[in-house]
Amino acid sequence: MPYLVVLDILSLTGIIYFCMLPKEQKANTSYWLPLVILLFTCFFENMGAYCNYNTAFNKEVNAFFGNTENPRYNLWLYNIANKQISTILYLFLIKSWLKPSKKKYITWMLVVFISVAFYFQITDIEPVYSFQPIIFAIGANMMVIGIGLYFIGLITDETFLNSNPLKLISFWQMTFLLFTYSLSYINSIALEFFLTFNEDLGRSLIQIDIVLGVLTKIILLLTIASPKLPKLFEREPIYGFS
Repeated sequence: MPYLVVLDILSLTGIIYFCMLPKEQKANTSYWLPLVILLFTCFFENMGAYCNYNTAFNKEVNAFFGNTENPRYNLWLYNIANKQISTILYLFLIKSWLKPSKKKYITWMLVVFISVAFYFQITDIEPVYSFQPIIFAIGANMMVIGIGLYFIGLITDETFLNSNPLKLISFWQMTFLLFTYSLSYINSIALEFFLTFNEDLGRSLIQIDIVLGVLTKIILLLTIASPKLPKLFEREPIYGFS
């Protein structure tokens, strides 16, 4: 519950700061997309809590997807919302920071990821109600590649070279996303085993993901608030961020 309260506060604060932005900044992907991710995360995390509370509803959804062995689990929700839709949203966010010539790589990654995730689920290779290590691994690796493209631009593009990376909100976004998805990928490999044979340790791994998730959402909030924090962040030098 404290996690949900933190998410609710971050989302509400994000809405307030977004409403304070000028009209042209509200239309900028680099501002409204972080807000969308914040609100979407807040929604599905609260929905997950509701599924744990309303076990009858959760059982019906699991039965719809074909899960009759563990109908109390809400893994279906986190597979769809966190491992898939959130990954797609973050790939779009990464794309917004890349120079035009590199955006096409993210576009192709999105096409491949959506196609593979859809195919794996309709063929029951990785059912929506079960653990999905392959789908998550593909998404996480695409995230790392996309973030790598950003850092390549950071150290090679002349416009970026004249900036202080520590004062760029894009730098902190990409750094935290890289850190979060790298550790989450490692956790996901062992999570199914530990939840099956050592549930306490498995839940500890989940707590690590929660902490990293909160830190990432704080960075998204700071992105929205960055125009009001000129002493903390510099204006992004290129790619339409203003």
